[in-house]
Amino acid sequence: MAAPSQLPFRPLEYWKPPKAVLHIRARSTNLPQRSPSVYSFDSEKGKESFDSVERKHTTYSSATEIMKNQFVEGTGEFERQDGVGRKWYDVKGWGKKVWIGVAAAVVILIIVIVVPVVVTNKKNKYPDYSRLSYSVSETYSGENFFDNFDYFTGYDPSSGFVHYVDSVAAAQYNLTYASTSSAVLRVDTSVNSSSVPNASTGRFSVRITSKKQYGTNNLFIFDVKHTPTGCATWPALWLSDPSNWPTNGEIDIMEAVNVVSDTQNQMTLHTTKGCSMDVKRKDTGTDLQSSCLNSTNGNAGCGVDAGTSTFGNTFNNNGGGVMAMELRTAGIRMWQFARASIPSDISAGSPDPSTWPEATADFPNTNCDIDTHFRNQSIIANIDLCGSWAGDETIYAQSCPGTCSDYVANNNTAFANAYWEFGSFVVYSANGTVS
Repeated sequence: MAAPSQLPFRPLEYWKPPKAVLHIRARSTNLPQRSPSVYSFDSEKGKESFDSVERKHTTYSSATEIMKNQFVEGTGEFERQDGVGRKWYDVKGWGKKVWIGVAAAVVILIIVIVVPVVVTNKKNKYPDYSRLSYSVSETYSGENFFDNFDYFTGYDPSSGFVHYVDSVAAAQYNLTYASTSSAVLRVDTSVNSSSVPNASTGRFSVRITSKKQYGTNNLFIFDVKHTPTGCATWPALWLSDPSNWPTNGEIDIMEAVNVVSDTQNQMTLHTTKGCSMDVKRKDTGTDLQSSCLNSTNGNAGCGVDAGTSTFGNTFNNNGGGVMAMELRTAGIRMWQFARASIPSDISAGSPDPSTWPEATADFPNTNCDIDTHFRNQSIIANIDLCGSWAGDETIYAQSCPGTCSDYVANNNTAFANAYWEFGSFVVYSANGTVS
């Protein structure tokens, strides 16, 4: 049967196959490579054939078996089927869709293998805390201790049941005073709910903020002789830029709530977005939340529990201790040394953190730009009452009676031990890296 006239290609007698096809045709049919032939087509089978003039032998074209044309019934056309009969692993027979699928699979495989490796490597990175040479920048001590601070008198940002007083009222109620050996900051114990003035809307307390502000590459040594204790209390020793909080960050060095006897000191960072601690760290404390973003986890920040008896009666009865905080580009590290374990270089006035034991809390810069997140830091000390943490009903009820505000208003004598006593604050500035 003659091939349909609408075929989209020329008949085989006008097609000159490549040498490889000629070779196969000659070998499989025993025909001369250029033997004349008459073209014919079987529409039922969709096969091409030819009659050999020399051999009078009819066979299917080997070229057709190699590049088979599938006749589509009802269309009179052929659908080209490249690679028919090839093994799946013979790439010469792969079509465009197969190659796209293979490429997609390779990309996915690379992602599956490479991404976890990159993430793991980043988490295992650790900054270079090379030794820095420090010299004294400021010393806060003696009878003039409080002259270096401003007294905060505004509304308590932590919603405490407290009235922060100025320096005049603090002197009047004996809430701040200093000697050659220590400085005391305390909660009022004189007024109650029926006195004049009274504590029906909050008790008098103090919050001080250093006039000097600090950036990175500074070392802070805090000599703490006594920490505040008692129900409803929320004392803190910290650094921040109150006018630009939390944009410029917050560093909590000592903080606890409702300390009846003993508790763990909590060291914490509070920041805006882009600072987390789900990375390699070297500290002896118990790491808590990994995100430092202040608006998450109930404004908890990323904290570290310092360990047993690091705040409260046992700490106080042992003479307190020294808190050290290194603020540098590589990260923020904090140490808590008991009075009997203070490094000799601190006592000698030449502190060298590179020789100290592992930090109590370590906040490396691996996933947190310290220079960006912590700027213009002032030293702050205060004793809040109730508020969003100490006054939380669930937290307060764990160790204290009644409601927090009632307790504060009606129990003036209960705050006799609610005071900070500091020996001194010394700030050292880095002169450079020591090799």
